[in-house]
Amino acid sequence: MSATPPVWRPRDCHAHTTFSDGVLTPKAVVEVARERGARPSVADHLSCDVGAAVGTVAGVANYLDVLEKLRRDVPELGISGEFCWHDSLWRTLPRDQWARFTHTVGSLHAVWLPSGNRLHMFQRGWPEGLDADAYMDAHVENLERFAREMPVEILAHPTLLPLALRTRPLQELWTEAREERAVRALAAAGIAFEVSNRYRPHIRFVRRAVDAGVRLSLGSDGHTFEQVADLAWPLATARELGVRDEDLYEPLVHGRRS
Repeated sequence: MSATPPVWRPRDCHAHTTFSDGVLTPKAVVEVARERGARPSVADHLSCDVGAAVGTVAGVANYLDVLEKLRRDVPELGISGEFCWHDSLWRTLPRDQWARFTHTVGSLHAVWLPSGNRLHMFQRGWPEGLDADAYMDAHVENLERFAREMPVEILAHPTLLPLALRTRPLQELWTEAREERAVRALAAAGIAFEVSNRYRPHIRFVRRAVDAGVRLSLGSDGHTFEQVADLAWPLATARELGVRDEDLYEPLVHGRRS
């Protein structure tokens, strides 16, 4: 008799633990993901610019050591990290460390403005004289640079914007022209578009990514027991757009960019 093929389960490519600002240990993230029928990944903040993060090369080495030890007992574990585009750590990480991840996640947690100043997604203030359209143009320019320069597999929460803009409809700020520029940049680089459960993208943007041939990934961006491996909405969205389960980004199948 032939062996029964393994049952497909969605991969949570993006979840946080006590290594950064999550409340669950890596082992607990694995347990919760399995209970919810998902394949687990740990993708903690690896950045010099996030308060609760692994912020040094030595710290990243220790992080990888711990996760690799856990992976001996959990071969399906995804070993990842969430790097900030604007931060320097990803640029200085040795190649041998970079190669130890199953996949990597990049985020626009801050963008560079034409003035040379930086605007963080979670800061309370808003630069004087900056209007929303000028900001969005700068945001897309940063995304294009991110795609050209950052050797990650996934763009996390693609529609994340500064606090001051979050009351505005995403479809108004992410105009179709801006969406088109973004998905072209991701397609050219081979970077997946995360369908985030925490910062949910509007369906038009996700459809545009699919139509452009950009692979989708699923991410809870979970920090708590309730959030980790909650992939119901991202998976339903991908399926609604006709994406086959097996075409969703799976690091142990689709591999790394570099």
